[in-house]
Amino acid sequence: MKKLVVLISNKGTGTNLQAIIDGIENEKINAEIVAVISDTKDSPGLERAKKHKLPIEICPKKENLLPLLQRLNPGYICLAGWKQIITDEVIGAFPQRILNLHPGLIPDNIAGVVKNPDNTAALWNRGKLAEVAIQNFLEHNTYAGSSIHFLTKEFDFGKVLARAFEKILPTDTVESLYTRLKKKENQMYVEILAKLCK
Repeated sequence: MKKLVVLISNKGTGTNLQAIIDGIENEKINAEIVAVISDTKDSPGLERAKKHKLPIEICPKKENLLPLLQRLNPGYICLAGWKQIITDEVIGAFPQRILNLHPGLIPDNIAGVVKNPDNTAALWNRGKLAEVAIQNFLEHNTYAGSSIHFLTKEFDFGKVLARAFEKILPTDTVESLYTRLKKKENQMYVEILAKLCK
C-alpha cells in the first residue's frame, strides 16, 4: 500500500482531496493518506480531512516543507491547490513522485503543442492559475483542459500522466466551464493514482 501526502491551501474547496479520499475508501486506489498538509489553517479542505480522521500538518513556510516530507516519506505527493512554490530541493528529493494538476494542456516536449479533439492547438496556460487560465480558454480556444504531470524544475512542465478536455459552450462563464472541467480533473486524479499505486 502506497503512502500519499496531499498538499492543499485555501485556494479552492478541496474537491481533489475528496476525490482521492473517496478513491481510497472505494478501494480504487491502493494507498493511505499519511498526512494532509496545508499552508494555512483556513483551508476548506481541512474540514474534509477532519471528517475522515486524516492526520493534518500545517506548514506555512515553504522552507519547512522538505523536512516534513522527509519525515513522512510518502510514495507520492499530490498537489491539490497548494499555492506555495515547491522548491528545487523538494523536487530533487522526490523525483517522479510529486503530482501536479495544471489548468492547461502541457505538451510532451518543451517545444510541442497538444491538439484539441477538433485538431486545433490547445493552450498550455503556462504560468497561469486556475481562474485566469479558464478565462484564457474562454477568450482564445474551443476547448478547456487540464493535465496531471510529475513536477519538475522546469516551470509548469514535466512528464504528463493524463489530460482532460472540455468543450467550451457559447454560454459558458468561467464558473460554468470550470465546474465541468473540475469533475473531469477529480476523476483523472483518481485514475492516475489507481495506476501508480497498483
